Amino acid sequence: MSQPPLNALRAFDAVARTGSFQAAAEDLHVTQSAVSHQIKHLEQWLGAPLFDRRGRSPKLLPRAVALARDLTMAFDGIDAACRRARPASSEGALVVAAIPSVAICWLIPRLPAFRALHPDIQLRVIYAHHGHEIDFTSTDVAFTFADAQPVGEGILSHPFLSGCSVPVASRALVGPGPTEASAERLLELGLLHDTDLSGWKTWFARAGLSAPTRLPGSIFEDFNLLRAAALAGQGVALCSLAMIQPDLAAGHLVQLSDISVLDEFDYYLTQSNLTPRDAGRRKARQTFLSWIEDARTQA
Repeated sequence: MSQPPLNALRAFDAVARTGSFQAAAEDLHVTQSAVSHQIKHLEQWLGAPLFDRRGRSPKLLPRAVALARDLTMAFDGIDAACRRARPASSEGALVVAAIPSVAICWLIPRLPAFRALHPDIQLRVIYAHHGHEIDFTSTDVAFTFADAQPVGEGILSHPFLSGCSVPVASRALVGPGPTEASAERLLELGLLHDTDLSGWKTWFARAGLSAPTRLPGSIFEDFNLLRAAALAGQGVALCSLAMIQPDLAAGHLVQLSDISVLDEFDYYLTQSNLTPRDAGRRKARQTFLSWIEDARTQA
């Protein structure tokens, strides 16, 4: 038998954890069809179905329940092994987990200023993946995105930036003159989608309009890909104002409507409420959090 298909196993694990193909797609930052393809691939490799597909939502068969339980233990073991394998030199670094949009658009551009002020504090920046639980035994601070404040035993969190998103496009695509655009004009310029079509469907509903039966445009599985496509003049994207302020200020992107989506979402700053035993680490974390707050208010 060939080696197990790891990508398909991760897709199955996500479906089992989240309870649906759509939620798994959001968890993995891929399309629902991609998840379905991976599940079919896994079922073909196993030679047996994993879901009872009768009814509105697929349900795990007994063999799938057992597989999901074993995979959870296996992936947890892999994660623990990787943490143990990290070089000792990184153990003293302050570990900051950030979802890709915050890491690329907000945090990394500001890190030179932090290093200039605090050259003695070493940072280790890693990705936090939307929907994945963060291990705060090895992470000091995390930037996440959610429609409600993260709660749980052992963590503290507070809103960091608004997730409010509006239609934007490159000035080169829009051309000179007024930037306020009608729905017809937006469709003419072309739509760009983040993960799926739900964002633009919500936007048309809030605009009091019926969305076209078939929404055109490319789908991007990551905000940074979506933003890059908008900057390249490939269409109109629904982008978080908090993440694209520099693009708007520089004139690289222009806002085409005040009608927004994702107003109920926020970016959150989360940390463990356990005090690190090492005094230096405690001081470094507090210094970083204070700097983040100053940088946020100055943005």
